[in-house]
Amino acid sequence: MALKDIQVLNEKETRAGFGEGVYEIGKANDKVVVLTADLAGSMKIAPFIKEFPERYVQCGIAEANMIGIAAGLTIGGKIPYTTTFANFSTGRVYDQIRQSIAYSGKNVKICASHAGLTLGEDGATHQILEDIGLMRMLPEMTVIVPCDFNQTKAATKAIASHQGPVYLRFGRPKWPNFTKEDGSDFVIGKAQQLSEGKDVSIFACGHMVWKAIEAGRILEEKGISVELINIHTIKPIDEEAIIKSISKTKCAVTVEEHNIIGGLGDSIAQVAAKHFPVPIEYVGTKDTFGESGTPTQLLTKYGLDSTNVIEAVNKVIGRK
Repeated sequence: MALKDIQVLNEKETRAGFGEGVYEIGKANDKVVVLTADLAGSMKIAPFIKEFPERYVQCGIAEANMIGIAAGLTIGGKIPYTTTFANFSTGRVYDQIRQSIAYSGKNVKICASHAGLTLGEDGATHQILEDIGLMRMLPEMTVIVPCDFNQTKAATKAIASHQGPVYLRFGRPKWPNFTKEDGSDFVIGKAQQLSEGKDVSIFACGHMVWKAIEAGRILEEKGISVELINIHTIKPIDEEAIIKSISKTKCAVTVEEHNIIGGLGDSIAQVAAKHFPVPIEYVGTKDTFGESGTPTQLLTKYGLDSTNVIEAVNKVIGRK
């Protein structure tokens, strides 16, 4: 498929995809329990609460307690989904996640909304840009960053049957929705190839997949053949897909709404360094905190726009 052929179905919030997904998996699996830390409205879980009030736990503004409760629920065979903003899902409760979930191997699904710069006006204190790094370093933690509404919905449903702890990261704003409505193009741990190319590999995740598509279309019009791959599962990462792509293109650009330290870029670089070293350019935040502003303003200011992807591609091709 060429990037110009990708059709936007609509624009929807990825967090709304989570809300629909958890409601549907709740209907299909009575072991699913949803917990929240005073953010039911923001997490779009009202339909689940209305349908399954006996499987809903309002923990209040007590995120550490929520993680402990979730860990305990797994002992009785439940599949708990914890819900709050990404900053509170990770940074605020890292010790509890490490000790009570990761170290203990508990089957908890940590579902984190409002991640990255696109949280917008809430500012730096809420715009966590290091959470992927934090979570991928935890042994046995699966880390998933879907790109749109449909894929978030599919991932939300898929993690219920995945045994072990999961970190699912999604966002606040309405965003182009373009993956398959039935979610059949999402498989945990399997990269999604959006286009085939020979000049450069672009690896992207989350909201930045769309920015990479925008950039790729412009590059293709200029005669640059782009291979774009959506790495929705950061861990376990699809090494086979990465090696196959970079061995053909001989260079790569990584694109993420996250610090360039510890996230997708470093994950790709580790695979390349081990198996097939190539020049790599990172598009992401440059070891900085964010600030208040609209999502578009912030992506532009911090170098996460489609123009920045194009610049990185031109630079990395020049390094081959």
